[in-house]
Amino acid sequence: MGAPKTILLTVAALGLAGAAVGALVVYGGLYNVAATVQHTQPVHSLLETAMHRSVKLRARSIETPRLDDEAMVLRGAACFRDKCVQCHGAPGVAQGDIGKSMQPLPGPLVDARHHWAPRELYWITRHGIKMSGMPAWEYRLSDDELWAVVAFLARLPDLSPRQYEEATRVGPAAVQGAPGTAACGAVANASAAVAGDVARGARALHQYACNACHTIPGVTSSFPNVGPPLVGIGARTLIAGKLANTPDNMVRWLRHTHEVDRRTAMPEMGVAEQDARDIAAYLATLR
Repeated sequence: MGAPKTILLTVAALGLAGAAVGALVVYGGLYNVAATVQHTQPVHSLLETAMHRSVKLRARSIETPRLDDEAMVLRGAACFRDKCVQCHGAPGVAQGDIGKSMQPLPGPLVDARHHWAPRELYWITRHGIKMSGMPAWEYRLSDDELWAVVAFLARLPDLSPRQYEEATRVGPAAVQGAPGTAACGAVANASAAVAGDVARGARALHQYACNACHTIPGVTSSFPNVGPPLVGIGARTLIAGKLANTPDNMVRWLRHTHEVDRRTAMPEMGVAEQDARDIAAYLATLR
């Protein structure tokens, strides 16, 4: 019995020592979080491995549509130009200052098809990557546009700088014989709105940065004090002291804030109709 007891005590001691070191690093501020200093290689490799495994697990059941349609590729080129190139660069095009200044550095995507399956690129584009600067585009682009980005990424390694420039030249909507590509994101969420989805509304709240100003039950934040907390908002009689608290009025407040109150400091966040209905459905549960 002596040996097992000694092993258990040793494991416990090592666990306590590890916890103490972790607490020292966290609460002592020992890890430098400045973006002017790179992660150490072990930390970078650990985070990258965890990210790869996480994406592969969550994307494994996604079905990939056909990605060889030329109009689809052109649409993806427009999305890449409008949403991606500032951080990732392109053939003959440098990253913007934001992309260059991030840690970890958002690398070029000309070799993305060699590291990721199409379904994984779709998952990354739709959901983003926490604490990396990679945003989630689910609430900014339609599903067709998300797949169009993937289709363009499959073509990107084969493009010369001149071919990339021609593919992303701003022009009318991509139709046969039309030069260039239209802006991306204009048709996202354009379908008819349906009843609010509570779970999707909770996600939309942080995708529209509502938790940057408001403390919202069920939504992670740093407990900001910019706007009033939304605890119990579903039971309040009025919205912003002006509108009866109904789902339609909440949608109006979220989408056309300054029409309701021109003096409010709350900005209009460009919330799409369906997203506003989903947010309103979630807020109605906060009683």
